[in-house]
Amino acid sequence: MPAPVDLTGLETRFDVARVRVDFPALHQRVYDGRPLVYLDNAATTQKPQVVIDRIRDFYTRENANVHRGVHYLSQQASDAYDEARRLVAAFIGAPDPAQVIFTRGTTESINLVAATFGRQRVRAGDEIVLSTMEHHSNIVPWQMLCEEKGARLRIVPVDARGVLDLEALERLLNERTRLVAIAHVSNALGTVNPVQEIIRIAHARGIPVLVDGAQAVQHLKVNVAELDCDFYCFSGHKVYGPTGIGVLYGKAEWLEAMPPYQGGGDMIERVTFERTTYNRLPYKFEAGTPHIAGALGLEAALIYLDRLGREAVIHYEAELLRYATQRLQEVPGLRLVGTAPEKVSVLSFVIEGIHPYDAGTLLDQMGIAVRTGHHCTQPLMDYLGLPGTIRASLALYNTREEIDVLVDALLRIQKLLR
Repeated sequence: MPAPVDLTGLETRFDVARVRVDFPALHQRVYDGRPLVYLDNAATTQKPQVVIDRIRDFYTRENANVHRGVHYLSQQASDAYDEARRLVAAFIGAPDPAQVIFTRGTTESINLVAATFGRQRVRAGDEIVLSTMEHHSNIVPWQMLCEEKGARLRIVPVDARGVLDLEALERLLNERTRLVAIAHVSNALGTVNPVQEIIRIAHARGIPVLVDGAQAVQHLKVNVAELDCDFYCFSGHKVYGPTGIGVLYGKAEWLEAMPPYQGGGDMIERVTFERTTYNRLPYKFEAGTPHIAGALGLEAALIYLDRLGREAVIHYEAELLRYATQRLQEVPGLRLVGTAPEKVSVLSFVIEGIHPYDAGTLLDQMGIAVRTGHHCTQPLMDYLGLPGTIRASLALYNTREEIDVLVDALLRIQKLLR
């Protein structure tokens, strides 16, 4: 359980009731008029009105393709798209906007690195190091690469709390290790991994590191320059932005050396039937018409988050997690899965005698949205000996009252299923 947070005076800087007004999806009613309690934020977050408005405004006033036209709308769209990239770079502390590649999400970002950087560097007998808690999106691309190249995965274990074994990590690294790919935050456990220390350990041996930040950027301040990571990726839809847009940050020297991921328009400098020369960064990795509206929506989401005050949000979520952890322990037979000292707003749990799917279905009928199952972390669930968990994941717009509703519902379910 996280240490108590001193919230003295914070109420004047973060008003959750006011924040909730900004999210229209939170105010709907489901199943016999029950108010929606949305606790599936690790899967995707709801969108503030400013994000919805920005996307609408683009399609109603600026819609044109970027970097191709000389007419007014194309220039407006291009300028807005390029500004979105600059804003994203500033948000994550990237030294240069050219190091920010727009993708469809974390999954495509990892696949891009595996298909380019990975294919360049990995040979038969080489190794890629992952952790037990990785999402399938940070397992399968490397597995496919290893199968193609005759390489193998090495896996860093976690303890019963969900804490990564750093000593085991150090023992696994050797002259055949070509990459460490690690989650900043576990989507199934909420564990915050010590990625700066992991990067330091790997870099001391000349090994690059990719960080999966899909569950981190909405909860933590991320500065890729300070982390010194080689690659960092995240998805817009988990940080209050649109679906279908994501980010890959990479160090310039790696991105310059990597071949293009796809061929097509905008990633070229010149094309003949004999040969093609490629565009400069970041366009080399952005073939075809990009998700322009998605990039602008992501920009609006990050501006919104900044204006709320990152420190205020972090402290509020820490307090909410502390409260939820305490309340859930009042449910007889409930066991939390993932109790690392450093964690964010993910509460995975099992209840004795109740299958997670049954609990999730009944919670849904009570208007409460949670996630049940393996959470795209089947190797972790196998390691823990579980078929899956119930996961309540919190965001900046959730409240203590919603936690109370969840706990009351779980107590009712226990009575129903006795």
